[in-house]
Amino acid sequence: MSITSAIVLYAVCWFMTFFVVLPLRFVSQGDAGEVVPGTPKGAPATHIVARKAKMTTWIAALVWLLLAGIITSGVIGVRDIDMRGVMSD
Repeated sequence: MSITSAIVLYAVCWFMTFFVVLPLRFVSQGDAGEVVPGTPKGAPATHIVARKAKMTTWIAALVWLLLAGIITSGVIGVRDIDMRGVMSD
């Protein structure tokens, strides 16, 4: 695995993890009962994006380590996911 593919793999892991973590423990202004004028009731009541980004970084690093380990060890290769038999010898 080249450095470029490792960075791309980490970026994909980070963004997918971020979109999973983002709605966790979400409290809207409507749920909190304090709607700021000019904002919708579904707007976030607190600013916790930085904390979620830090949590995402650690979780994505663990997922990346697992995936990079599988890829570099050769446990799963491209021929293992060839379902139509195009790459068979």
